[in-house]
Parts: sequence; structure tokens; C-alpha cells
Amino acid sequence: MSTFEFLVLKSKGPIAVVSLTRPPVNSVSQAMYRELRQLFSETDRHLPGAKAIVLAGEGKHFCAGNDLHEFGTLTPENSDERMAEVRSAFFAIQDCPLPVIGVVQGAALGTGLAIAASCDFVIAADNARFGTPEVSVGIMGGARHLARLVPEPVVRWMYLTAEPISVQRLAALGGVLEVVPADELHARARAHADLIVRHSAAAIKMAKRSLNAIETMDLQPGYIFEQGLTGELSSHPDSLEARRATLEQREPNYANG
Repeated sequence: MSTFEFLVLKSKGPIAVVSLTRPPVNSVSQAMYRELRQLFSETDRHLPGAKAIVLAGEGKHFCAGNDLHEFGTLTPENSDERMAEVRSAFFAIQDCPLPVIGVVQGAALGTGLAIAASCDFVIAADNARFGTPEVSVGIMGGARHLARLVPEPVVRWMYLTAEPISVQRLAALGGVLEVVPADELHARARAHADLIVRHSAAAIKMAKRSLNAIETMDLQPGYIFEQGLTGELSSHPDSLEARRATLEQREPNYANG
């Protein structure tokens, strides 16, 4: 398995666990952004055999944001290159061909919130808090990611005040799937991953491709796109096996697990 400086990779069967590791609060440097882009855009290379990814943070916090010491050297002259690295990391997580489950404890602020919002869904510890402090530190970004988690009025309140909200409030707004005690966090995330990886690898990847494409589509063009993928998948051996297994009322036996 590939070695990264700021990411720890572990696999158990079809579930890969990727942990952010940059103590003390997993703040993200430009080098770490590059590692995130590399990993999530090349999962076949770095996580062979994986069907789903659990993305967590080592230590007490998921990710408390950017490395502000490094960010202090940002200028109009170097910002284009740096911002391209930042967004390529977020987009690689969102566009990852495998489902990504965010596992959040402690702080998910700024970049941490954007990373969590780039995942397919989030399981959070009861001590988690989420926020976009950009206005308070003199930068921009993160509001559009926040809009994947909460309604627009809440986006504007959080962004303009730079105040974080508790995970309980976020859960009430539908922004996280489940809130659990911190010591149960990884077990619950794995339970959700298990529900995904029991399905065909080909169908999972097709579903992820479909969900990413239709997220911003209206209903009718979105469903037309999905129908096209149905046609594309229909002759795959896993699709045929899934239908046979359903008719025969048995568990499917996929060729590649």
C-alpha cells in the first residue's frame, strides 16, 4: 500500500480507512492537499480492492482548517496556483469513484468542513462541531460546500458570523446521517460501509458516477441520465447475477466480491 506523509491508509477487506494525520489538529498544508488529490483521484493504484472509503482524522479533531502559518504567505501573485491545489483536493474526494464516508470528531472547520461535505455522507461523534470561520481569518471559501449540508439561510448565518454549530444542530438540519458517542464512531461508520460493500463493485461505482452527475440536474434530465446508465450496466455480469439472485431469493455471488 502506498505511503503518504500526512495520510494513513489501512484496508480490511473491501473497506479502506484513510486518516488525516497532521498533529495537533490535522490542519491542511499545500503538501497535504496534494496528497489528498493524489489518493482520491487514483484509488485503484493506492487502495486496490477497496469498494468504499472511510475518511477520518487522527486524534481529537477531524480537521480544524488550513495551516494558517502557511496561509499567511498567500498573496495575489501566488494564490491562483495554491487555490488550484486546494480545490483539486476537495473535488477529488467528491469525484472519487468509490463512496466516501466522512467520520468526524471534534472540529470540522473551514477546510475540515469542506472535506467532510465532499464526502457522500457523514457520521459524527457527539462532540463534533462544524463551522466556516473564513470571514474571521480574512479569507473566502467553504460556503458552497456548507450548502451541501444545511439550508441557505443557515449557510449565510454561519458564514457571516463565522460561528460554528454543534453536531446536534447540524443533524437536526439533515447535514449528518448519524450522531453517536465518540467511542462508537468508527464501528458505526464501518457498519454503514458494510451495507455498501455487500453490493457489486461495478454497481457501486456506477451509482457514485450517477449521483455525482445528477446532483445539480433537474428531475427529468437527471432521470434520463440514470436510464442511460441502466442501459450501460444491464449487460454486466454483476447486473445479470443481481437480477437472478433477486428472482431466486438468494444472496448474489459477484465474480469480484
